[in-house]
Amino acid sequence: MRAVVYNSPRNIEVKEVPDARIEKATDVLVKITTTNICGSDLHMYEGRTDFNSGNIFGHENLGVVIEIGNAIDRIKVGDMVCMPFNIGCGFCENCERGLTGFCLTANPGFAGAAYGFAGMGPYSGGQAELLRVPYADFNCLVLPPDAEEKENDYVMLSDIFPTGYHATELAGVQVGDSVVIYGAGPVGLMAAYSSIIKGASKVMVVDIHKDRLALAEKIGAIPIDDSDGSSVDQVLALTGGLGADRGCECVGYQCCDHKRHEVPNLTMNNLVQTVRATGGIGVVGVFIPQDPGASDKLAKQGQIAFDFGQLWVKGQHFGTGQANVKAYNRKLCNLIAAGKAKPSFLISHELPLDKAVEGYKNFDARKDGWTKVVLKPGK
Repeated sequence: MRAVVYNSPRNIEVKEVPDARIEKATDVLVKITTTNICGSDLHMYEGRTDFNSGNIFGHENLGVVIEIGNAIDRIKVGDMVCMPFNIGCGFCENCERGLTGFCLTANPGFAGAAYGFAGMGPYSGGQAELLRVPYADFNCLVLPPDAEEKENDYVMLSDIFPTGYHATELAGVQVGDSVVIYGAGPVGLMAAYSSIIKGASKVMVVDIHKDRLALAEKIGAIPIDDSDGSSVDQVLALTGGLGADRGCECVGYQCCDHKRHEVPNLTMNNLVQTVRATGGIGVVGVFIPQDPGASDKLAKQGQIAFDFGQLWVKGQHFGTGQANVKAYNRKLCNLIAAGKAKPSFLISHELPLDKAVEGYKNFDARKDGWTKVVLKPGK
């Protein structure tokens, strides 16, 4: 099969690798029809993680089941399925509690597993023609009859739609709330979209990329252009000086200031300033325990200088961590099926798998107009 393979920082290629295959009776084999490039992939692409040479990218995956293991009961050959990026066993303590992003079985010694992701187990990614899905009866979301017609919508259920929604859950967004979101990348846009779906009264999205801010405005959010570093003042002006009721961090440890210099603590501290006293903050941007490539001494150890005193004085609360996709994907799927959600609005480029190198290069450069890239193996 052909797959997107990591060689070294910013050096990837699409090449022939051994076919994915069923390894356990609880596996299924999926022929991938759509797989996305995620902002999280860029951390590995840039060499900012311990992603190993020879690994296959891809944790946002959708396709058709072509083979099932002997112990599979629910999933059938021919089913069109979307897989959560995080792999859960379905029976450990955390999975039983719905915390499938922190499965204790799939990646022994670590709470959490994922496809094609640094530190998240031995599982190959789905930016390939075939994908092995473990614990498949639990992990596969069988899609509705309109799956082919809405494939670009349903593939967003693998990660960014549930992750954006998770940010709003961690922050506690409710009907009528005002919300500020740092980051207008795919996850930030999905957090804005989710806030609007939930009935937020005002949704503000902060970024410096005008093409992404235009998408935020298109869905009904207020774009906050931070090109001059004035986002805090802009948000406070829009909220009567009090700050938003809720805030979402959708950038992560490689966040930059308006001069495009990395400042790892910037978004977190800006959220403390722009969320009102007793408000909630949801953090889904990726922060990692170690970042040897960081220029900041603290950041090298996965630490930031955080305004905890202001957080405490304001009585704010926050939640963090990757989304437990299975907690949300079925209900979000229902919204898509009913025509009440269309997350594919953020897709800018649809490329064949063989053009993945081009896709990574342009998405990593934040080239104007490259907001979300989907790859189509077999086309």
